[in-house]
Amino acid sequence: MISRVYISHSRDDEEMALQLSRALWRVGLESYAVLYNQSPGISRAERVSFGIRNSECLVALLTREGSRSPTTNQEIGLARGLDLLVIPLLEEGAELPFLIEHLKSISFSREKYSDAIGHLIKIIRDLTRLEWLKVACPKCGEEMTQYLTPQEEVDSALEKGSCLETICSYCQNRISLDPRTFEPMP
Repeated sequence: MISRVYISHSRDDEEMALQLSRALWRVGLESYAVLYNQSPGISRAERVSFGIRNSECLVALLTREGSRSPTTNQEIGLARGLDLLVIPLLEEGAELPFLIEHLKSISFSREKYSDAIGHLIKIIRDLTRLEWLKVACPKCGEEMTQYLTPQEEVDSALEKGSCLETICSYCQNRISLDPRTFEPMP
């Protein structure tokens, strides 16, 4: 069962990693990414080792620049050595690192990064049981937990180009959700 995901990424791709981390959080997955989990008492190498060893899956965020990052490649190497599931998100024009060049990747462009996140969530849903959705109401700010929308409804919304709908259990405000990332939409 996948409950924790390590996000391997280069320093330049931290914002994209945060976006991915927030989407994973919304569907009940904990994520580690060394660059935004700073702890002054623990070295970066120890944070990386801890994060990877305590995850069931490594998502390699590989942009054109990030795929050449020595740190990202070392993190992938550690994950492969531990026999973790590795799922590459590969930006168009980037190349898969040697250790994972045999894997099927989720291709993305920066303009359609949310599509890749949605595809990743669907893959993880196929591998493990995801039951809960966490939503922060954009109107009142309260965080609520509800059952995760069935994948069939998500697929239907994507096909129609529509949003998922829910209601805040606190303020009763209607909330539209992006069916790829489950992020509340304005």
